[in-house]
Amino acid sequence: MDDKAGLAIALEEARQSYAEGGIPIGAALIDSTGKLLGRGHNMRVQLGSAIHHGETSALFNSGRLPARAYKGATMYTTLSPCDMCTGACLLYGIARVVIGENKNFLGGEAYLKQRGVEVTVVNDPECTALMDKFIAEKPDLWNEDIGVEERVYSKEQPPKQ
Repeated sequence: MDDKAGLAIALEEARQSYAEGGIPIGAALIDSTGKLLGRGHNMRVQLGSAIHHGETSALFNSGRLPARAYKGATMYTTLSPCDMCTGACLLYGIARVVIGENKNFLGGEAYLKQRGVEVTVVNDPECTALMDKFIAEKPDLWNEDIGVEERVYSKEQPPKQ
C-alpha cells in the first residue's frame, strides 16, 4: 500500500470522527507487506475517554498481535502525533509514521526521528482544512484534546494563586 492510500484511510477515519461530533483525527496501521492491521479515529468525546486518540484507536482495533507484526509497519495519521501516541508508536516498534499535517499541532516528530523512526509529513490540504474547520468551530474542545486550558481573566477576577 502506498502512502497516498494509507493516508486516505486515516482521512476517512478523521471525517467519521468529525461526523460523530468528535475530534477529526484518524489513523491507519499498515504492516510491511501492505496489509491493513487496524484503523481508528479519535474517540475521546464519543467514549468519554482520555486515551482513545486516532493512533491509539488504530492500535486498539488492530487487536492483540505479536511484536513482529509491528516491525516495519507504518502508522498513517492525519495530524502530528501527541506525546502519548508518539510513545505508543515507539513502544510497538513502528518503523514509519506518515503525517497528514503538522500546521495545527506539532507533536513528537523530533523524538520519533531521534529514536530512529522514519517520519514523513505530507502537508495534505484536506487534513489541514478539516482540522482548521474543527478548531474554528470548537476551540474549547480542541484545547481540551491537546491538554491546554485556556483562561480569560478580567481585571475584576484575577487568577487564583
